[in-house]
Amino acid sequence: MKLVRIAAIVAAFTASPALAADGPKWSDWSEDLFARATAEKRFVILDLEAVWCHWCHVMEKTTYADPKVQALLADKYLPVRVDQDANPDLSSRYGDWGWPATIVFGPDGTEIAKIRGYIEPERMQALLKAVIDDPSPGPSVGEAFEVKPATSAFLSKQQRAELTKTFDESWDDKLGGWGENQKYIDADSLDFALSRAEAGDATAVKRVRQTLDAAIALIDPVWGGAFQYSEAGSWTHPHFEKIMSFQAQYLRQYSQAYAQWKDPKYLAAARDVARYLTGFLQDSNGAFYVSQDADLNHDTDGHKYYALSDAERRKLGLPRIDKNLYARENGWAISGLTAHYNVTNDPKILAAAERAAKWVLANRAQPDAGFRHGDKDRGGPFLGDTLAMTQAFLDLYAATGNRDWLTSAARAGDVVVTFRDEAGGFFTSKTSEGKSGVFAKPAKLIDDQVQVARVMNLLNRYFGNEAYREQAAHAMRYLSAASADMPRPLPGVLLADDELALEPTHLTIVGNKDDSRAQALHAIARALPARYKRLEWLDPREGKLPNPDVEYPDLGEPAAFACSNRICSFPAFNGAELQTNVTQMAKLKPARAAQN
Repeated sequence: MKLVRIAAIVAAFTASPALAADGPKWSDWSEDLFARATAEKRFVILDLEAVWCHWCHVMEKTTYADPKVQALLADKYLPVRVDQDANPDLSSRYGDWGWPATIVFGPDGTEIAKIRGYIEPERMQALLKAVIDDPSPGPSVGEAFEVKPATSAFLSKQQRAELTKTFDESWDDKLGGWGENQKYIDADSLDFALSRAEAGDATAVKRVRQTLDAAIALIDPVWGGAFQYSEAGSWTHPHFEKIMSFQAQYLRQYSQAYAQWKDPKYLAAARDVARYLTGFLQDSNGAFYVSQDADLNHDTDGHKYYALSDAERRKLGLPRIDKNLYARENGWAISGLTAHYNVTNDPKILAAAERAAKWVLANRAQPDAGFRHGDKDRGGPFLGDTLAMTQAFLDLYAATGNRDWLTSAARAGDVVVTFRDEAGGFFTSKTSEGKSGVFAKPAKLIDDQVQVARVMNLLNRYFGNEAYREQAAHAMRYLSAASADMPRPLPGVLLADDELALEPTHLTIVGNKDDSRAQALHAIARALPARYKRLEWLDPREGKLPNPDVEYPDLGEPAAFACSNRICSFPAFNGAELQTNVTQMAKLKPARAAQN
């Protein structure tokens, strides 16, 4: 029986809107879910879906409409449907399983099976029957491992070499990008490659540009905006959902690539994403929505719809837009917009970013200076919302020199410590999703640790506050230990390790903020290529900067300084001088290997 059951589950592995009235009777996730399952002697099946998800809609139309599936669910299961965008604790815990993600639990909250993506009706029937016959955990449920944090906040040379080797092996030399079947720009992979390209690595330059050139095929030529990914080992077979995380990421990375290489096609790509973001995903109050569906409806999928012209699309209507307003997604959008403003100097782009930030402060801020996710959260507070907004405030400070944004970043960053687990790392949520089984403790995600390390390190660079650096180091000690047991490439860990060890490109404008000459120097400094940058504007009338690690002379006229290791260049009075000084200061940075 055991072999039959495993074979059935393995077969099942190969592989939104409300259901019709005759579909399964879905429940919401709740604290008493497993108590109810125990009392009724039922398994729990969780359908983690998304408004924008094409295959979620297909499962709704086929799998969950199948009478045999419905009968099995009604007999032995509590079906639970959750919008993953609205529930970061659950979506973070099961994010590696993609959407739709299907997880089957025992009545006590133990995981029995985790299935990635679309499940055909026959395979779902086999899965549901197999679990009923033998409810012991299947092959998809690996044993959880305890992470004992490392003693050092830095990766060892051996760890860096192994992680770099895994990262390099994930490169697709033929098509570009990292990974093989689904093609998209992995954010951390491209950022890490870009940092190597900035340091003069010719191979990294080739990889970054090949990926960016190929991924332009994922940008909608009619409305703009980036599709989520392409399948079938090609960049030209997209899935048509447009998700905020990809819009913000592509906007930022194409803008940064334009700063680096001044290639007009990268600026055009960034502008196409920006016009979609502000034209389709921005509400009347300036905040940003979550996503737009891949399909118009069950009868008109994305392949048909997005092949049409603007007029033809609008005649049929718009694919559904998820109009929830989440702090995390707005933080991502603000960071993308500020990166675009830095290279375009377009005041409308900056105004959109600042307006969104003010909306979040007015509508999502909590008394402790952290942030709610949405208007009504089931769980939380969630670490991701506060991290995204902290980074957004830092980006706005660099883009404007307005110290109010830096103050907001510090207040939000101070909340991050409340998610800290003294045993190691940071929890994704202050409250767990349940009290039984795998939910006895809140989750701690690798990607969250990476963001804590990077954001808190940058706060320390701006404030010179060792308490922020300690939070970054706490996250890195967890990452250093956990990364050894993670099979996937982890370029974000390498990025965090680099940033904790090395100073960012440090630029300071000295001059009154209402002086057009100082404004021109600040615009030049914003547009200079540097993925990891500390940019400040010292107006003598405002007093010293929060981190006064460098003393700047008052020359009687605006000037710009590039610094490294607390050594600063001669003052620059124009763009050419500033670029030369940045290049010279970069040569003074110690080699990364010397930090190990």
